Amino acid sequence: MILRRAPDKPREECGVFGIFNHPDAAVLTTLGLHALQHRGQEACGIVTFDDGHFYAERHLGLVGDSFTGEDLPKRLPGRVAIGHNRYSTQGRPALRNIQPIFADLADGGVAIAHNGNITNARAKRQELVSGGAIFQSTMDTEVILQLLAKSPRTRSTDRLADALMQVDGGYAVVAITRTKLIGARDPIGLRPLILGKLDNAWVLASESCALDIIGAEFVREIDNGEIVEITAEGIRSIRPFPERPAAPCVFEFVYFARPDSIVHGRSVYEVRRRMGLKLAEEHQIDADVVIPVPDSGVPAAIGYAEASGLPFQLGIIRNHYVGRTFIEPTQKLRVSKIAKKHSPNRGQIAGRRVVLIDDSVVRGNTSREIVKMVRQAGAKEVHFLSASPPITHPDFYGIDMPSREELMAYRHGVNGAGPGPHIAAMARELKADSLGYLSVEGLYDAIGLGPRNPDIPQFSDHCFTGDYPTRLVDRDEDKADKDRQLTLMLER
Repeated sequence: MILRRAPDKPREECGVFGIFNHPDAAVLTTLGLHALQHRGQEACGIVTFDDGHFYAERHLGLVGDSFTGEDLPKRLPGRVAIGHNRYSTQGRPALRNIQPIFADLADGGVAIAHNGNITNARAKRQELVSGGAIFQSTMDTEVILQLLAKSPRTRSTDRLADALMQVDGGYAVVAITRTKLIGARDPIGLRPLILGKLDNAWVLASESCALDIIGAEFVREIDNGEIVEITAEGIRSIRPFPERPAAPCVFEFVYFARPDSIVHGRSVYEVRRRMGLKLAEEHQIDADVVIPVPDSGVPAAIGYAEASGLPFQLGIIRNHYVGRTFIEPTQKLRVSKIAKKHSPNRGQIAGRRVVLIDDSVVRGNTSREIVKMVRQAGAKEVHFLSASPPITHPDFYGIDMPSREELMAYRHGVNGAGPGPHIAAMARELKADSLGYLSVEGLYDAIGLGPRNPDIPQFSDHCFTGDYPTRLVDRDEDKADKDRQLTLMLER
């Protein structure tokens, strides 16, 4: 049987990359984006600057299919470049919504790209349009650019700071002007951004794997609320925001970052393996074999097998030549690839009691199909474990998740990871013999930070707790509109 699976994963964020002072800036940016391809497969773009001119290429599709040919350095010349991998959180998948975006301003051109989501983008856009602004895209990134253009400040870095002071949400921004590369991170560091060095060149990137592919060394993370300006004179750091504790998105560890990346000084692979160790402590199951849902469930399954003493086997084989289905821009394209993505390895399943381990459960559609596939391959029992806590709240910071009503854990009223009638009902819906989640406490323990601070959480874990770290202006306006419409209907 070939598994047919509905898209049922959080769509990934975007990936950003920037480099200053290297003769092969466009080529290295292409390699960096290739390493960050897992963060978005919908579109990609690169902008460079050379000899008084900006050069841009933007394409729908993958990096390797778009930025090819020996003439790439001629098409995109210069010693400074920024690049972006996209999946759409704001704006449809069209050419006009591909980043980086560029504009000629009074003091010269600027190109900008960002990873994340501006949670008051719609409100700010309406305000700007009312003031005469003309938008060329539907991206929230253009809101930042428009605010930058209207800033009364004189230096480009200060103008960007002025723009970012007016927006809410999570973001990692890279930008170039005629003389500099700029990087910025939101006030609590929701979205990741790191600084690297390659000989005399400086590099900005979403993850350390983008440094590894070009042979650059990791220097440090850009701090939450920090803006760095890189010029021929060196690096200048400014911190325009009121100081706040860092609260980066915990989903980088759970799912988004590549296993070989280092995030907040920790190996992503090792954290995910320790999630499996904690799962084994919290959910002891009498079974014969541990099988991961590839690829994201592999490190946790290795940890679970290690702690439980059960053998680890690759009971599900993934076809790596099929793109990640949940990033495909249309349902039709998703369905065409889902049918080819996973197949059971019957020899490791038939007649056995199986523990299946995945990174998360979202709608439940994927998990249900996985369980069905394993049963049809001859499993005697199927126990399903999630290496993250129950997802009960959607994200508004650059992760595209279903509405709250579509989240399986929310629909079943789950507010914890312990056994109970709600978890049992979910297991029946999945047609699994049992279902278990890693607890929030277990997740924090696996990361190595100790207990979660309920007053100021060390990570943004809102998908599990509902504790949103910023204002959600556009969301709140939508809710207010719905409440007003309901009131009007009831008054009629």
